[in-house]
Amino acid sequence: MSQPAGGETGAQSPGTVTATGERWRGVERGLLRMRRTLLAATLGPLTVALGLVLGATAGPAWAALAAVPLAALVWGLRAIARNWASWRYAERDDDLLIARGVIWRGLTVVPYGRMQLVEVTSGPLERHFGLARVQLHTAAATTDAHIPGLAPEEAERLRHRLTELGEARSAGL
Repeated sequence: MSQPAGGETGAQSPGTVTATGERWRGVERGLLRMRRTLLAATLGPLTVALGLVLGATAGPAWAALAAVPLAALVWGLRAIARNWASWRYAERDDDLLIARGVIWRGLTVVPYGRMQLVEVTSGPLERHFGLARVQLHTAAATTDAHIPGLAPEEAERLRHRLTELGEARSAGL
């Protein structure tokens, strides 16, 4: 499977068409902002608190250990960007492809006829960033087919289309 280059969003561009004719769509940039915000909100205060506590109790030399969570923050910002760029999905004639991962890449193939339920969810944080998640339930208990970071309109469009295709294949929905 050839994978498109990262950096494009599904709602703002037509997608990348591969040599095999698959049209891949990416997730919204809001997912990247949300995940980076969560990381900074966790590691930023930890860095400051560790530096202050160690500086006050053990001395300024020990306060340099605050650089450890700071380094994790800097590394995490880059890792989150690479992970965000790896999320893609493609609607084909008989199934939906979901690709993700940088180090451990995954490709989930969900036949339309095997879908039992298509959910669109959006928690408070996702709504703040204008995002929704599509969760696919199939007959297989081990299926973890979901697409995070979609615009709510795209998530609803995808849910509607997958529901129609699932009913047309007369197996699941």
